[in-house]
Amino acid sequence: MPEAPKQPQKPTEYEYDVAEKNKKTLHFIEDVTANADQVQKRVLAEILSRNAHVEYLKRNGLNGHTDRETFKKIMPVITYEDIQPDITRIANCDKSPILCSQPISEFLTSSGTSGGERKLMPTIEEELGRRSLLYSLLMPVMSQFVPGLDKGKGMYFLFIKSEAKTPGGLVARPVLTSYYKSNHFKNRPYDPYTNYTSPNETILCLDSYQSMYSQMLCGLCQNKEVLRVGAVFASGFIRAIRFLEKHSTLLCKDIRTGTLNPKITDPSVREAVMKILKPDPKLADFIEAECSRESWQGIITRLWPNTKYVDVIVTGTMSQYIPTLDYYSNGLPLVCTMYASSECYFGVNLNPLCKPSEVSYTLIPNMAYFEFLPVQRNNGGINSISMPKSLNEKEQQELVDLVDVKVGQEYELVVTTYAGLYRYRVGDVLRVAGFKNNAPKFNFICRKNVVLSIDSDKTDEVELQNAVKNAVTHLMPFDAHLTEYTSYADTTTIPGHYVLFWELNVNGSTPIPPSVFEDCCLTIEESLNTVYRQNRVCESIGPLEIKIVEAGTFDKLMDYAISLGASINQYKTPRCVKFAPIVELLNSRVVSSNFSPKCPKWTAGHKQWNNMN
Repeated sequence: MPEAPKQPQKPTEYEYDVAEKNKKTLHFIEDVTANADQVQKRVLAEILSRNAHVEYLKRNGLNGHTDRETFKKIMPVITYEDIQPDITRIANCDKSPILCSQPISEFLTSSGTSGGERKLMPTIEEELGRRSLLYSLLMPVMSQFVPGLDKGKGMYFLFIKSEAKTPGGLVARPVLTSYYKSNHFKNRPYDPYTNYTSPNETILCLDSYQSMYSQMLCGLCQNKEVLRVGAVFASGFIRAIRFLEKHSTLLCKDIRTGTLNPKITDPSVREAVMKILKPDPKLADFIEAECSRESWQGIITRLWPNTKYVDVIVTGTMSQYIPTLDYYSNGLPLVCTMYASSECYFGVNLNPLCKPSEVSYTLIPNMAYFEFLPVQRNNGGINSISMPKSLNEKEQQELVDLVDVKVGQEYELVVTTYAGLYRYRVGDVLRVAGFKNNAPKFNFICRKNVVLSIDSDKTDEVELQNAVKNAVTHLMPFDAHLTEYTSYADTTTIPGHYVLFWELNVNGSTPIPPSVFEDCCLTIEESLNTVYRQNRVCESIGPLEIKIVEAGTFDKLMDYAISLGASINQYKTPRCVKFAPIVELLNSRVVSSNFSPKCPKWTAGHKQWNNMN
């Protein structure tokens, strides 16, 4: 993820300033990690003292206390559903200090969902400064490992998403859209580390085709200046490479002639691109020759020869894209620089050139107040993490502070933020990898309860079960019913897509036509959450596929699991599979394959707001 702007520099002191700023930033990291507990105490006291009179804290009986002990004894550990009524009041124009003494400036829409709709995270104006601070740590850290990054540009594919307004008039939008549209990003002073190939206008264009086309064109025009490439998620960067594959002829024509494709109709985008685009037949021939090769292995280093690394998130579910990125980049380092969410920005990777499997993030203690709920596993399985929905008094007492976590232990992250979240369960499972001074470093393990994910979507088992239940009604006229199913996130296609394996029991004599299975596909998609449906409409997820498998397939799946040591008494069909031999077994028994015939319906905003209009 690209880094934030810093303060303006005097051009005459350019070389000195970069080195001096890096030095100051690294000193700041040393200081806050060395004094992690003191910083955390101060952060909590600040949050509680400035919000002492808000309704939520008074309701829970904190009575103005700002010390850690009283806070932990009195305040409950909560999930989104616990504060949803308060969020709804704020969304509906209640301006009283419910969660925070400062005005809620907007809502950040989480990629997690509640009741199928995006969660709304309250934020305040000053949080933009806190996010910018975390961004500003990234390049000074990176420059320790890769010198000279101030001598060229970053080619990042960055996009905004559509936003909605709550009934009370507050904007609700994703956290990155909020940041890119802020003055912190748009009006950033010149800085060699925030010098991107994409002009702001191309990033801020809401039309995804025009935005991608113009960003790719600008990146190609400046190919020799590019020192690092990236996007937010690995999936997004791969989508950009696939876009190049499909549109290289048009892009080369623009470069050869110095004219911009008429499909780019946004006037501000055209104007910004034309400042960069000049006729360059030689460059066009070079790109055309490279894109015409049979193999696209190493296409990144071939087209952008000075690239030193790929900056994308490849932890968690994004790890499924690592082989594809390695193929396209000729094994360039895959760098995960930071860890953040809609609720809060958390930390940075202080060893950015490590292997993706070893990525750890050091939480920066002044971002928020952090606590950690120990996570227990059942039989050691990744999908068997025991995470109760609500905590009893004993479990609430088990939460530990930032400096007290134990190496090797897994925890669920709990945050208290300046913007009005108190002991809020983020839902991320982290494992302690070590310490930087007194601040722990964490490996991101998983998002709790997620079974399927391609991009920013997160589908859990209950939601999938309900979607399948809705779909199988199409089978009833044929006297057929579903005996067993599982699912798989297929990332071999670009974009990736959900695959469901269905085993049927058909009693009727009439064959089931493919159109019925297509209807089943679409019904499942219509039943999934708003994040999934938005990603489908934006084409960052492909059409859902149902594969019908031979009778007896799931018995063979059970036999295979038992051969690997599973208990026959405790075995239950996994609702999602990732292990390659299991996917191969299922695919070997497929008798038909059917795709969703069109995109599911999606509109910006929440259902209840849309119903009010």
